Amino acid sequence: MESKPRTADIARSTSETEIRISLGLDGAGHGEIATGIGFLDHMLTALARHGMLDLQVEAKGDLHIDFHHTTEDVGIVLGQAVKRALGDKRGIRRYGHAVVPMDEALAEAAIDISGRPFLAWNVSFPRDKVGAMDTELFEEFFRAFATNAGITLHVVQRAGSNAHHIAEAAFKAVARALRQAVEHDPRAGGAIPSTKGTLEG
Repeated sequence: MESKPRTADIARSTSETEIRISLGLDGAGHGEIATGIGFLDHMLTALARHGMLDLQVEAKGDLHIDFHHTTEDVGIVLGQAVKRALGDKRGIRRYGHAVVPMDEALAEAAIDISGRPFLAWNVSFPRDKVGAMDTELFEEFFRAFATNAGITLHVVQRAGSNAHHIAEAAFKAVARALRQAVEHDPRAGGAIPSTKGTLEG
């Protein structure tokens, strides 16, 4: 099961953004990220490292307007890349869960690679921005990611008063949960982990 590379290369071009993503699910945590948004680059680098993903992201967007289109579209393409790299999902664990502390902040993430896209986001920030990035865009990113990956994703803030720490704990928790969910289950063989025989919704 593990001999076939689980990778994807996706490009998406609109009047607002141009995104290219290369993804390897069975990587070493290497990230090469260039979105033009410093804090988003920082978070995606953490996602790659803690998810053990090999991830390259090149994004050019209408940042002179705001960061919304670029952030959302990166989430869209990353979700599409995860879905393509997973293929028919045979032999994966399917579920993943992680609780990650970041100083005073604590975030929990749970993932079901179900084919049924859904985001439950229970995270609040004490201020509107981290650096130059609007904190409301983190929810937009994860909604775009979950929808296009075809996963159920719950992200819950358990503690935190520092916006940077809250965001970083959330991204690292999602990374750890994703790493667990996409892993090959040695006891599953090549079976699709569903009583329905499919994980396509």
